[in-house]
Amino acid sequence: MTDVVTTPGTKIQLEVKVERPKLHKVILVNDDFTPREFVVRVLKGEFRVTEEQAQRVMMTAHQRGVCVVSVYTKDVAEAKATNATDAGRAKGYPLLFTTEPEE
Repeated sequence: MTDVVTTPGTKIQLEVKVERPKLHKVILVNDDFTPREFVVRVLKGEFRVTEEQAQRVMMTAHQRGVCVVSVYTKDVAEAKATNATDAGRAKGYPLLFTTEPEE
C-alpha cells in the first residue's frame, strides 16, 4: 500500500493490485509434408526443448493433429509461434504453430 498526503494531516491509502499476465499456449499443427526431423530441429531451436521432448511433441501432433508445445505470456508465445512458422516457410514447408489463450 502507498500513503498519499492530500492536505496537512489527511492521509489516503491506495492499494495497488498487480495482475498476473494472461498466458497463451503455443500449438504445433500437424501437416503431411514437413519432415519430422525438421520439426524436431525447430522445436529444439526455438523452444529450447531436449531431443526427447521434441520427438514426443512432434509425434503427439502427428497422431492427434495438434500438440501444445509450451505456455508463455501472450507476446512471447506469439513471437515464438511466428519464428517457428517462419522457419518452416523459409524452407518451403507448411509448418504451422498457432497460439491461443490458456483457460
